[in-house]
Amino acid sequence: MDKGIQLLEEIIKTSAFRHKVLASNIANADTPGYKAKDVPFSQEINDQVIKMTKTSPDHLLGTKNPKEAQGMIPVERASGEDGNNVALDMELANMTENALLYEAGVKLLSKKLMMYKNAVRGR
Repeated sequence: MDKGIQLLEEIIKTSAFRHKVLASNIANADTPGYKAKDVPFSQEINDQVIKMTKTSPDHLLGTKNPKEAQGMIPVERASGEDGNNVALDMELANMTENALLYEAGVKLLSKKLMMYKNAVRGR
């Protein structure tokens, strides 16, 4: 499969996962003791690019802590009196940015597939 398609697929998957994490943060904005989480998007994409270019399982080995292995990391922010550190304005800004990235990934993938379709048709 084309590496560009694989990368776009990973961008779409990662941004969809990040959307769920951000939505969970917003849903728990009033939950005492809740700690916001996020997906280190650029690190996830870099990991996918490295995975796609590995030529040996011995190359580029790294370790992740358990939360990073699930794709989430805690957000370091000051907590309120109830121990909750969700900042709604930040979460909404992150969600908007993430939605734009998801939409761009979908559009680019669509254009790339259209190019292949046109090439097969001989246009």
